Amino acid sequence: MLTSELRAKFLEYFSNNDHEVVESSPLIPANDETLLFTNAGMVQFKDVFLGSDKRSYKRATTTQRCIRAGGKHNDLENVGYTLRHHTFFEMLGNFSFGDYFKEEAIQLAWNFLTNELNLEKEKLWISVFREDDEAAEIWSSKIGIDPERSYDWMKKIISGLWVIQVPVDLVLKFTMIMASNMKVHLQDHPGMMEIDL
Repeated sequence: MLTSELRAKFLEYFSNNDHEVVESSPLIPANDETLLFTNAGMVQFKDVFLGSDKRSYKRATTTQRCIRAGGKHNDLENVGYTLRHHTFFEMLGNFSFGDYFKEEAIQLAWNFLTNELNLEKEKLWISVFREDDEAAEIWSSKIGIDPERSYDWMKKIISGLWVIQVPVDLVLKFTMIMASNMKVHLQDHPGMMEIDL
């Protein structure tokens, strides 16, 4: 599948699920002195999450152009050595502004991956942040993921940053909803596929 096809499929899926398609914001954030560059899909919604901005919609989906060149996500020393470290990339995301939370976010993500992209369910592994029992229970009871196919992908904390311990040569990132704290992994893929949810 071409990147343009994946992008279109993602936006169409979430639009069909009542999300407003929002254009990518500029790479240099307007009205935000805390950031030099837009480094995540949620940046243009920061004021909405903080309560100082209100939108006419409660659900949004976007494909956001991002630059990471330092700060929390600083991995510049790895750029050029792996297939997954980039300074410029596009982040696909869906966002809820008080409309839904973990359960619907998980169901939307799972449906997109398994029904829209036709990824094989039996090859998908789930990881959940170690303290998020609610998300683990949703994956197990609502989606039907065997807990044996769920694990804590984050193994160490260094200076408050999560360090991923699994080699990933090909990374396809979706930032589905900020608060979900989970990932989906596609096993037996060249390298492995990582999908942030």
